[in-house]
This record gives sequence, structure tokens and C-alpha cells, in this order.
Amino acid sequence: MAEQSKKTPVAAILGVGPGLGAALARRFAKGYAVAVVARRADYLKSVGDGIRASGGRSLEVAADVGDRGQLAGAFKSIREHLGSPEVLIYNASAGPFGSLSEISAEEYENSWRVSAFGAFLSAKEVVPEMLTRGHGVLLFTGATAGVKAGARSAAFGSSKFALRGLAQSLARDLGPKGVHVASINVDGSIDIPGRERRPQQKDEDLLKPDAIAETYWHLAHQDRSAWTLELEVRPFKEKF
Repeated sequence: MAEQSKKTPVAAILGVGPGLGAALARRFAKGYAVAVVARRADYLKSVGDGIRASGGRSLEVAADVGDRGQLAGAFKSIREHLGSPEVLIYNASAGPFGSLSEISAEEYENSWRVSAFGAFLSAKEVVPEMLTRGHGVLLFTGATAGVKAGARSAAFGSSKFALRGLAQSLARDLGPKGVHVASINVDGSIDIPGRERRPQQKDEDLLKPDAIAETYWHLAHQDRSAWTLELEVRPFKEKF
């Protein structure tokens, strides 16, 4: 285990893109050495450079979280360079949106692998050492489609339902052993840099990534006498 990890706790953030993933990495880098995982090595480097410029520590690991071998290699690298994570944030997901007639079997399977199977494998990687320490945090990014799937959520919705079910099961198993498990339903569109908005959308209609990240930080540091299992975040104007 790296010497640094003895002084600084480690947070692993999987599914780091230019919206919520990057915001989570920046927020948790204020108190943790962060490992950021996604497929795009070039983008990960830009996130890591920003964290280092602010005085934080970042390890960038390029991997497809839906690939069992690549994910195992990613966690091996994290343990070797930073140490065993005390916080796991699983933010990865994959579409596409479409009805049964529009979604191929391969697309359906990939959505499940990225959104649900990768979460299961990631938990398997970090939970044993969390149990040894007697504490740890697992946070999973959900979606409204995982609570109420629409007609075009044949792949995405079912994969998020699977993720939510995993989180519920893990919480009941691991909570009494000191590991806090929570899922966050992000109900609304996130303000992602560079993404074209729908014409009717205004700035106040969108979730701000940094604001969502603050909620994750709060969840990760709740007193165990009042742990949250499921939580929703949405813009104040969102209909639900």
C-alpha cells in the first residue's frame, strides 16, 4: 500500500465525465486522494491536472467499467498507487434510450454491464477491506428511470432498476457492519459543459454538478445514527 494512503483516505470515482463525475472528483479531492476511472484517458488527465493544480492528489485510470478484466486491473492499480478506497462512488451508466423494437440485444447487455454489473464488481473489490476497517461508504448514482421507467427506457431503466436493487441489498447486508450504502436518484437534466440544451431549457431548469456533489459529500460523512439509503435531487422547478 502506498505511503500516502496511510495519511490520506482514498476515494474511487468511477464514471468520470465532464458533468457530475468531474464535480465529484473535485469535491472529494478536498479531503481524499482520488482515483478517477473512465474510458477516456485524455479527459481523465485533464481532470487530474485540475485537481493537482489545486493541491490535491489524483490517480487517473482508463478502463471500461463494463469489462471485468479492465475493472479488476483498475482497482489493482488504485490499491498499488493510493491504497484501498474508503469511499466508492459509482457514477457510470450507459444507454441508449429506446423502446424494445429499437434496442439491440448488444446495447441492452452493455447498458446492464456498465450501469449494474460494474457496480457489483466494484463493490466486490472494495468491501472486504472496508469490513476489515469497520467502516466505508458506497454511493451509487441512480436515475428516475430506475424508479419509474418510461417507454424508451427498455435498456437504461432496467439497468438502473438493477443498480437500485443492488444498493438496497448491500445496505441491508453491510450497514450493520459499518459500511454506509446509499443511492442517489438524479431527477432532471444535469448542466454539462458543452452539451446543447433544449430550446426551452433555462439555466435554472438544470441541476448544477457542483451542487449535486455537495450532496454526495454530505452522504459520505453522515453520522451513522442517521444514515440515508435513498435520496433524490432535482431542480426546484422540476415536475414530479
